[in-house]
This record gives sequence, structure tokens and C-alpha cells, in this order.
Amino acid sequence: MGIAQQWSEAFLTCESVLSETAFNLRSSSAVFEMLNQGLVTLAFDCNDHLHQLESLCKQFGDRKPDFADLCLIRMSELFPHHPVVTIDRADFCIYRRNKREVIPLICPPK
Repeated sequence: MGIAQQWSEAFLTCESVLSETAFNLRSSSAVFEMLNQGLVTLAFDCNDHLHQLESLCKQFGDRKPDFADLCLIRMSELFPHHPVVTIDRADFCIYRRNKREVIPLICPPK
């Protein structure tokens, strides 16, 4: 069973993650299809969270997080009942939301 079939709600995301998704899939069309089908929903405005994103950047500076990772950490703080879906298990096992909380993850099998 795929990850999408395991979750009944739309996946919440941000523009930065969609950009990475389009790059990795080599298809912006696939991203629009996910949005149009309601599989993913834009639910984050970076402008509203710049201070928190910068703080997270400093907190995890030794890991050199990319902007999408910072947005996902912040989104995990805002939407705590939603797990983060990522292939970046190594970093997200280290990242913490609200300074100390483990971020619930859904990762593909190793």
C-alpha cells in the first residue's frame, strides 16, 4: 500500500516542498495534478513565519537544513496531528518541533 492510501486527509504542504517535488519528479505537471486532485493542499505562508524559520535555521545550523525542511518543521509545529512525509529520514530523526518534541514521520521503507 502506498503512502497516499495510508492517509485519508489531504497532505499539507508549502511552495518550497512543491518546488523540490517538481524537481525530483522532473515534472511540474505532476505537482499540478496532485494539487488539482486534492492530494496535497497549500497550507503555509512563509511570510507569516519568517522569524520562526530563521530561529529553526540557527537551531539546526549544524545540519545545514534546506528551506523546505525548515518549512516542514514549522508546519509540524502548527499542525501537530499531521506527520511529516519525507525521504530524508536521517535529518528528520534529528530535527525537533517546539525545541524538544520528536516529529512524527512517514518514510518509505529503507
